Amino acid sequence: MNHEDILKAAGLTGGELSGGTLAVHSPIDGAEIARIRETDPSDMPAIIAKAQDAFKAWRQMPAPRRGELVRLLGEELRAAKAELGAVVTLEAGKITSEGLGEVQEMIDICDFAVGLSRQIYGLTIASERPGHRMMETWHPMGPCAVITAFNFPVAVWSWNTALALVCGDPVIWKPSEKTPLTAMASMKIMERALKRFGDAPEGLVQLVIGGPAIGEALVNSKDVPIVSATGSTRMGSIVGPKVAGRFGKPILELGGNNAMIVAPSADIDMAVRAIVFSAVGTAGQRCTTLRRLIAHNSIKDDLVAKLTKAYASLPVGDPRKSTTLVGPLIDHASRDRMQAALEKAKAEGGTVHGGKVVAEGVPQGGAYVEPAIAEMPKQTDTVRTETFAPILYVMGYDTLEEAIAIQNDVPQGLSSCIFTLNMREAEAFLSAAGSDCGIANVNIGPSGAEIGGAFGGEKETGGGRESGSDAWKGYMRRQTNTINYSAQLPLAQGVKFDF
Repeated sequence: MNHEDILKAAGLTGGELSGGTLAVHSPIDGAEIARIRETDPSDMPAIIAKAQDAFKAWRQMPAPRRGELVRLLGEELRAAKAELGAVVTLEAGKITSEGLGEVQEMIDICDFAVGLSRQIYGLTIASERPGHRMMETWHPMGPCAVITAFNFPVAVWSWNTALALVCGDPVIWKPSEKTPLTAMASMKIMERALKRFGDAPEGLVQLVIGGPAIGEALVNSKDVPIVSATGSTRMGSIVGPKVAGRFGKPILELGGNNAMIVAPSADIDMAVRAIVFSAVGTAGQRCTTLRRLIAHNSIKDDLVAKLTKAYASLPVGDPRKSTTLVGPLIDHASRDRMQAALEKAKAEGGTVHGGKVVAEGVPQGGAYVEPAIAEMPKQTDTVRTETFAPILYVMGYDTLEEAIAIQNDVPQGLSSCIFTLNMREAEAFLSAAGSDCGIANVNIGPSGAEIGGAFGGEKETGGGRESGSDAWKGYMRRQTNTINYSAQLPLAQGVKFDF
């Protein structure tokens, strides 16, 4: 299918795809595939006001009823999985299975959120005063802004939206300027669910498209109490303080510089498979991509040899082909940053395998590269810096304590893992003295998180949590209630105040 057919199948019309100011290019071949209209920044106050009006109605709807909308969204996503997955591939450059996998994430979080809609529980707490009961209740907060990045152009929106909706919060979505078409296609699906639902307030889920002025309007508005932002650490360092400065609630998902420790006891063949997918999947453009490999010195050379051989066999090319495993980088600027990082690694004493620009056998106009392995003498400044590309830095270690120290000695703290068959090593890695990341795995790579667990990290990763577990609490406000069912008025802490 050509890009016109793919976009048409996703419900996007010629009028929506032309006549605007924002040019959209496919990373597959660099071709312009649309020129869409951007939201006028002067319209943002009215858009936010519409979300506030929707909030007043939506917060009064019972949570299980709110869950029904998300159930319908999940049904519509199931029906449109192939079409939306194709748009993800076209616009973000993901191989077909990863594009479909991203839509499956959307379906999965809808299922999770439907169940959550009947499980928004608060605690009942013992009171020290006779004839009293204490309890917690959870209430909606208000409009939630969702600012997403190009690398997961629809899944991250769904993580936030499914939870926000069952929690009682309207959503305003600002997608990456590099991937607005996936957002427009997702909104078509959302609109079908809203129509079937029947009585949702107008403005419950809105889409805004544009540059920094649009994002700033959401970040600065006191009428948008929750801002969930996914992107670079630099972006988060701006967004977080601004939202916190107006006493809003930021949910930040920022940079990752994820490591794998491979111990002497590890199943090496299994580790190799995990490393290759984690390091080169999505062309190294996942926030959970494996970027640092810390291998025991007794096995490091053998492991690098196996990886170098595996890397040489990876098919690089058009992500729409079923045989392709490594698609394009999002744009030529990303390719240039990768090449610059590899030159810095060499200057710091690194030995680089692969990493060359690929020009033959790939669609012309796209930014295709060989995944790179860089053997480093130590953890340098270049290694500590996240480059959003398929570069795997390899370092050696002698003791587990040394390996954990290397792993933790970076500004980011998203995902981490260890391959070991030694129970003591595994438990030490998961302990308080082990990995300092929000995600820590044993005998599995750092990427490909399931929606059942809370997703997010520490340090410069931002501290936010999305998706499963109790991440829903980030979209609600906690209220502690005390009920006196006695005829007396005793005070806490034994205070006497008689008059």
